[in-house]
Amino acid sequence: MKKSFLKAFTLVAALGVMSSHAIAQSPVVIKFAHVVAEDTPKGQGALLFKKMAEERFPGRVSVEVYPNSSLYGDGKEMEALLLNNVQMLAPSLAKFDKYAKPIQLFDLPFLFDDIKAVERFEESPEGKSLLTSMSDKGLTGIAYWNNDMKHLSSNKALRVPKDARGQKFRVQNSDVLDAQFKQINAVPRKMSFAEVYQGLQTGVVNGSENTYSNIFSQKVHEVQKYITESNHGLIAYMVVVNTKFWNDLPEDIRTGLDEVMVEVTKEVNRHSLELNQSDKQKILDAKTTEIITLTPEEHAEWREAMKPVWKKFENEIGADLIEAALKANNP
Repeated sequence: MKKSFLKAFTLVAALGVMSSHAIAQSPVVIKFAHVVAEDTPKGQGALLFKKMAEERFPGRVSVEVYPNSSLYGDGKEMEALLLNNVQMLAPSLAKFDKYAKPIQLFDLPFLFDDIKAVERFEESPEGKSLLTSMSDKGLTGIAYWNNDMKHLSSNKALRVPKDARGQKFRVQNSDVLDAQFKQINAVPRKMSFAEVYQGLQTGVVNGSENTYSNIFSQKVHEVQKYITESNHGLIAYMVVVNTKFWNDLPEDIRTGLDEVMVEVTKEVNRHSLELNQSDKQKILDAKTTEIITLTPEEHAEWREAMKPVWKKFENEIGADLIEAALKANNP
């Protein structure tokens, strides 16, 4: 009896050791979902993160990438992240205002001079502080992925703010962007990205705002006579993780993945800049749209006209953050 019991105990103990060993060897699985195609800068960034993370931690980290809303749609992905059904997303910055009002800073019109100023702010202590501003709500930002600066498109030449009066512009679902157009007596219309071409074609809206790559990919230039190279705002994404999941990772893995993300971010931002310049040239080559370059005086007039929008959201965003953003214009 004793021998039988000892034998059984030894077997159970051995199985326990084997089970513990198997658990210890199971890789950390990171589900990275996004809503765009794999051939976009964001899509390529997700795939590069997977490649570099798995090379850095072979057998210890597995990254599963789900593009094109194949796992969760645009409206459900944030909820999925908070429930830890996915561990990593890269939503547009405009989607974070209900989690942290200061992130609305990136939507303020004519705040940043160009994409280099944006990058300087993102790398500043104030910019980095916004990445962790939602941690108490279960979301932690680990990187900014920039698309590029936005420009105005219209069937009317827009050189000064009064030219936009009465025009109907498509906007994302953002209070700041809504206020931006109302400030110059234009009419904002909230509309999904996929509806923009048809909206412009049918006259539901007269104009829009976007980067050159988005304008070209959606063929906006085919239904708009003018693009004003305004550089008035930013299209960018924040790579966010589930806070508890991220904090519970072994320290060496978390540190290593942070380092990988730094390298991936450099490549995503470089690729985005190249793509936007390339697509600007394709728009010029198509000869369907005139690109208007603002004079320094015209640009200053737009900025002055938009300053009341900065003031309107100053309490929600913070005057110190707005000041830090303005300083990034002067390296």
